[in-house]
Amino acid sequence: MEREGRLSRWLRRRGGSGASGGATAGDLQAREDLLLTAAGAGFPLAPAAYPEGYGCSCVRIGCPTPGRHPVSFAWQTQATTDPEQIARWAQGQPEANFITATGRTHDVLDVPVPAGRMALERFDDEGTGTGPVAVSGGDRMLFFTATRGTPEDEDEWWPCELDCHPETMDEHPGLRWHCRGSYVLVPPARLPGDAPEALVRWVRPPVPGAVLPEPLTLLEPLTDACAVYAGEQPDQDTVAPWPAR
Repeated sequence: MEREGRLSRWLRRRGGSGASGGATAGDLQAREDLLLTAAGAGFPLAPAAYPEGYGCSCVRIGCPTPGRHPVSFAWQTQATTDPEQIARWAQGQPEANFITATGRTHDVLDVPVPAGRMALERFDDEGTGTGPVAVSGGDRMLFFTATRGTPEDEDEWWPCELDCHPETMDEHPGLRWHCRGSYVLVPPARLPGDAPEALVRWVRPPVPGAVLPEPLTLLEPLTDACAVYAGEQPDQDTVAPWPAR
């Protein structure tokens, strides 16, 4: 845990200027180790943009998702668990965030942080294993689960009203289900701003070789927690627990 604390301090110092934001060799190695651990758990990774001040390192003027998107349009084919490739990316791009492509070996159930905390308490009380859990930007909690898969027969694909893709993020303010064609930032990552909430960090880190939970095991408690959270908000339309089409 000491290593993650040191890395978190480095992430807050980065600020977007300079090759590595004042990071030491130990900080950079800690970052690489965390990325390799995620890849070792089966999460395919690809480089992502990173914040420059309150903007984005990409060339897009007025980027709507600074630091949150892949560098390459070919991220789906680029994403890999190969440790040598990930080490090359990490060493060659010391500022880069990384995304993990969902729908191959894992999915991600993505909820508001208060709902995620409520659900975690319920899971712990009931003895339900959650698998890896991350906090992204201080407002979203990510639950990494097994995937529904990519069947050869498309008729066997089970569509879900909660399926979330990068271009539909705003349509899913409550619970989002990242599966095929989507991605999430993987820790360690940083979003614009200097507050601690700008970090993407593990709450429960991945363990290589561990079996991920089935998504349906977590779905009902997460949905219930989102409903409670939505009911506590003054404007429930913006935090609907279940997306309306």
